[in-house]
Amino acid sequence: MVLELERVTVVSGAQTHLYGVDLRLVPGAINVLLGPTQAGKTTLMRVMAGLDRPATGRVLADGNDVTGVSVRQRNLAMVYQQFINYPAMTVFDNIASPLKLQKTPAGEVERRVHEVAAKLHIDHLLQRRPWELSGGQQQRCALARALVKRSSLVLLDEPLVNLDYKLREELRVELSALFADGKTTVVYATTEPLEALLLGGYTAIVDRGRVLQYGPTLDVYNAPANVDVAAVFNDPPMNMLVSDLTADGTARLPIGIDVPLERASARAVGRSDTCHIGIRPGHLRLAPQTQRSVAVPCRLELAELSGSETYLHLHTRQGGVDLVAQLQGVHQIDLGTQLDVYIDPDELFVFGADTKLLSGPEAAHGAH
Repeated sequence: MVLELERVTVVSGAQTHLYGVDLRLVPGAINVLLGPTQAGKTTLMRVMAGLDRPATGRVLADGNDVTGVSVRQRNLAMVYQQFINYPAMTVFDNIASPLKLQKTPAGEVERRVHEVAAKLHIDHLLQRRPWELSGGQQQRCALARALVKRSSLVLLDEPLVNLDYKLREELRVELSALFADGKTTVVYATTEPLEALLLGGYTAIVDRGRVLQYGPTLDVYNAPANVDVAAVFNDPPMNMLVSDLTADGTARLPIGIDVPLERASARAVGRSDTCHIGIRPGHLRLAPQTQRSVAVPCRLELAELSGSETYLHLHTRQGGVDLVAQLQGVHQIDLGTQLDVYIDPDELFVFGADTKLLSGPEAAHGAH
């Protein structure tokens, strides 16, 4: 299904939830809506599903205006983060319920329920009740009920958020495999940049009721259109330094160092302006990577361990700027330690005074 939103606005009382959204989803692909809580992702999905009618604008499905068409009259399925199963029914009957409402022949119901249950690894649980299942199994049951309809549009509103890490990882892989045939247009909402990257496909950055950027996920990640997109598509957020950009392409950072940008930021050369220098936390390192690496003297304020990663919260000795470094592995460093972190000019993002991207790491490798 080709789903398109044209200038869609959603208003409730004095509050505007969506501001003139234009979005054309790539059909037969996974389309991720990435944004923080209350960015407008669920509202977008409800408009796509026909649960909410926009104050202005249109929703088109395969070129047909379906703005006022009821959700019951559309070929779609939706799964929420709070998965819903009918407690009095068996898993089989839960999954089969939409087919029975469509008066599908019994033999076809049996075949399709077993087929989708096998794909989600719950075919051995079909005679159990939902309360006998684990959280992951219950979510698989809810997903199976949505998928058994074979809808041309499937909307998944943070469907894995309430599951533990291992289950989320397993189901994420399974979902990608389930939709690999390109027969279904999938919309998947998440607050997590890593989840968007793992799902691949296409990503729309949603923030404060607006779609800031949409495109192939890796393209959006590698070339965020502006400072706001860079902030959303990074966890922890990208370090952002308001700096002076000289005409020879040197960035004078507020931490007491000058960084030459000639190779990494060709579009910035020849400009003399205020700019925003973005540094991904993963690009701050404890040792130089190249001869062009520049040392930043800092004091360690806080160290956090998260799985196999260490987050260092740093305060620069010059300028008093707070930075976050994301290091692989477990690092034990005493609080208050004076240390240098290194940045590579070729890994910097340069945003203009208008906050729009001038150049980033990909520019150094000929990427568009």
